[in-house]
Amino acid sequence: MAKAPCLCARPSLAARTRRPGPGPAPRLRRWRPNATAGKGVGEVCAAVVEVATKAEDEGEEDEPVAEDRYALGGACRVLAGMPTPLGATALAGGVNFAVYSGGATAAALCLFTPEDLKADRVTEEVPLDPLMNRTGNVWHVFIEGELQDMLYGYRFDGTFAPHCGHYLDVSNVVVDPYAKAVISRGEYGVPARGNNCWPQMAGMIPLPYSTFDWEGDLPLRYPQKDLVIYEMHLRGFTKHDSSNVEHPGTFIGAVSKLDYLKELGVNCIELMPCHEFNELEYSTSSSKMNFWGYSTINFFSPMTRYTSGGIKNCGRDAINEFKTFVREAHKRGIEVILDVVFNHTAEGNENGPILSFRGVDNTTYYMLAPKGEFYNYSGCGNTFNCNHPVVRQFIVDCLRYWVTEMHVDGFRFDLASIMTRGSSLWDPVNVYGAPIEGDMITTGTPLVTPPLIDMISNDPILGGVKLVAEAWDAGGLYQVGQFPHWNVWSEWNGKYRDIVRQFIKGTDGFAGGFAECLCGSPHLYQAGGRKPWHSINFVCAHDGFTLADLVTYNNKYNLPNGENNRDGENHNLSWNCGEEGEFARLSVKRLRKRQMRNFFVCLMVSQGVPMFYMGDEYGHTKGGNNNTYCHDSYVNYFRWDKKEQYSDLHRFCCLMTKFRKECEGLGLEDFPTAERLQWHGHQPGKPDWSENSRFVAFSMKDERQGEIYVAFNTSHLPAVVELPERTGRRWEPVVDTGKPAPYDFLTDDLPDRALTIHQFSHFLNSNLYPMLSYSSVILVLRPDV
Repeated sequence: MAKAPCLCARPSLAARTRRPGPGPAPRLRRWRPNATAGKGVGEVCAAVVEVATKAEDEGEEDEPVAEDRYALGGACRVLAGMPTPLGATALAGGVNFAVYSGGATAAALCLFTPEDLKADRVTEEVPLDPLMNRTGNVWHVFIEGELQDMLYGYRFDGTFAPHCGHYLDVSNVVVDPYAKAVISRGEYGVPARGNNCWPQMAGMIPLPYSTFDWEGDLPLRYPQKDLVIYEMHLRGFTKHDSSNVEHPGTFIGAVSKLDYLKELGVNCIELMPCHEFNELEYSTSSSKMNFWGYSTINFFSPMTRYTSGGIKNCGRDAINEFKTFVREAHKRGIEVILDVVFNHTAEGNENGPILSFRGVDNTTYYMLAPKGEFYNYSGCGNTFNCNHPVVRQFIVDCLRYWVTEMHVDGFRFDLASIMTRGSSLWDPVNVYGAPIEGDMITTGTPLVTPPLIDMISNDPILGGVKLVAEAWDAGGLYQVGQFPHWNVWSEWNGKYRDIVRQFIKGTDGFAGGFAECLCGSPHLYQAGGRKPWHSINFVCAHDGFTLADLVTYNNKYNLPNGENNRDGENHNLSWNCGEEGEFARLSVKRLRKRQMRNFFVCLMVSQGVPMFYMGDEYGHTKGGNNNTYCHDSYVNYFRWDKKEQYSDLHRFCCLMTKFRKECEGLGLEDFPTAERLQWHGHQPGKPDWSENSRFVAFSMKDERQGEIYVAFNTSHLPAVVELPERTGRRWEPVVDTGKPAPYDFLTDDLPDRALTIHQFSHFLNSNLYPMLSYSSVILVLRPDV
C-alpha cells in the first residue's frame, strides 16, 4: 500500500512568485464551515485564497491544521493532494481525491453521511483552492483522517451557458466519473422519499484494504474459437418466482443457477449492462421501467440494485457480490463478458438531468455542435466523445479496472461504431501530435485508425481479454466486416443473423450466403487477416424477436411499450410458419419446433463463435414484442417453470452444444479449406448454388468424430439425399429435426436407439437419407460392422 506524501508544504502559485529564493512555504488555511455558510463555491474559494494570501503577506502563522475537526467525527487535515490517479484513492492515513474539469473556475469536495444523502443534505463541503488544489485541469485534495462510511461528490462553478455547451452549475452536486460505487436509492423500482426518481447520488469513498477473498481465482483465458456465449440479463435470469432462489434478481441469486448454465454447455456469459443506471428514469411520465439498462450513470460502479445488499456498507457489499458472481462462474469454467455502453449516458440531451459528466465537463465528455447541441449518433439523446484524449483515457482506465479489480474476461461494446467517430473539435495535432495533410475531418467522421480503438487494442493490461464490437450505430454507420480491429476485435455478425434467417425460412437466393455463414463468413473477415472466431454468430439477441417469436409472428406487437407500435425493428425477417400468434394448428406448431431446432443446429455447426439469448433454449416468448426494454415483468424474466414444461427443446439445445465441443472440426482456428470440407447437393459433390436453391449440405473431416455430414433442407418439399460414399464405413444419424423428441437427437443412452436407426437401415444401406421439409440432419461416419 502506497504511503501518501504530505503535500501541505506545496508552495502556491503566489508563493512561488513572491519568494524566488528558499524559505518556508505557506500551509493550507483551516476551513471554517461557519465562515463560508451560504456562499457559492466561487465565493468560498476566493475567500480562502484571499485569507491565505493576506496571512502570507503579513507573515501570519497558520493555526495548526491538525486541530481541525469537522462533523466527520474525528481530526481531519485538508492537504493539497495529488492530481493522479483520478478518482478517490485510499492511501495511508487518508484519501486522495482527483477529478478532471477543464472549464471549472472553482470546485468543492462534498462529503455525505448515508443519512444526510437520503435527506439531500451535504454533511461537509471542502472548497478547493485553485492555487493549491489544482494542477492543470485536475482538481485534487487529500483528506487525512477517518472517512469510513462516508460518500462524496463535487460542486463546480464556472460558465453555465447551454447554448455554448457549458453546464457548470454550483447548485448541483455531481458524481465523480471515476467513483467505484454510486449510492442513491437502495431498492429496485422504489422511488426515494417524496416519490423522487432522481434523488441525490454520491460516490463511495474506498477503504485502503479489500475484504474480498478471490480464493485464488485466475482468468480462464479460453481460446475464443472454443466459446459458447449466453447473452443474459442479470435481473431477469432469476427474478421470476419459479427460480426459487433466496435473492431473486441479484448477482447472488444468479450464482445459485450457474450450474444450470454449465449443464447447458455454456462457457461464457455476456451480461447485459450491469453498470449503475436508473431503472426509474422513465417513471416521471409513465409506468415504464428502464429494464435493459442501456443508460449508464457511472461506468465504474456495478448496479447496486442488482445485489442483495443494495447500498449497504456504502456500496462495498455490491462490489463484493459482483466479484462473487465472477469468481463462482470461473469455478464452473464460465467466463464473464460485460456489455458496456460507452456510446452515450443517462444524461440525455439538453433537457436531461445533470448527474455527472455534464456537470463535470460537458464539452469534454460529449460530442457537441458549435451551438451546444448534442450529436445523437446513439439514438438516446447524446453521444459520448470517445476519441477526445481525456475521454479515451477514461474509457481505458475503466476497462482496466474491470479486468484487474473485478476479474471480468472481456467486453461487448454497444453501438461500437460510435467509438470510431471523430470527436468534437477534432484536432489531429492534439490527437496524433502532428498535422495530417489534407485533413478535413469534422465531428463524427468515421476514422480509419480511431485513437480509442488503437489504445484499447494495444493496451498491455487489456491484452488477451475478449473485445466484441456491435459494429454499427444509430447514425447509419454500419461496419460489420470492416470495424478497425488490429486483429483482436470480434464483431456481432449482424449479416450472419440476416442471411441465416432468410435461408432457414426458405427465401430464394441465399444458399451461397448461407454457406459463407457456415464457414465463419470469410467474405467479411478473411481479407482483413481475421479468423472465423472473429465472427460472433447469432440468430436472436435481447433486441428483436426471441427464437420462439421468430417462428410465430410475422409482425411486431409493441403496443405495451406505449409508443403506438412505432418502436422496434420493422424488418424482422421472421416467418410465422403459416398462422400468426401462439394459438395455431398442431401442424403449424410442429413446424415451428423444427424451425427453432434448425436455427440452433445452424448456430452450433457454423465456424465462428455461437451466441444465443437467455430463454431461447426452452422457447421463451415475449408475445411478439421485439423491443421489451421497458418491462420489468414475466415478459423479460427467465421462466424456470416453462423450461421444465418445454424440456424437449432444452434437451436438444444441451445436446447440440455438447456435440459442438466434441467435434474438433466445428471450431477451427482458421477458415476451412477443400482439404477437409466438401459441399454437396441432393447428390454428393454437386452443390446447388442457383437462385432458387433451398438445400445446402457439407461433410467435414473431424479428428475426433472422423467425419460428419450436415444438411439443411429449407424447401416446403421433402427430399431424399444421397450421402457421400465412404468405403468400409457407414453413415449413422445423430440429429434429425424432422423427428419428434427424443428422436431428434439420438444419444447413446436412448433406450430404443438401435431400433430407431434400424428403421432407416434400408435407406442407410443404400447410402441415402430421407429429409422432411424444413429440417436439418447431422450424420456421423462409423465403421461398417
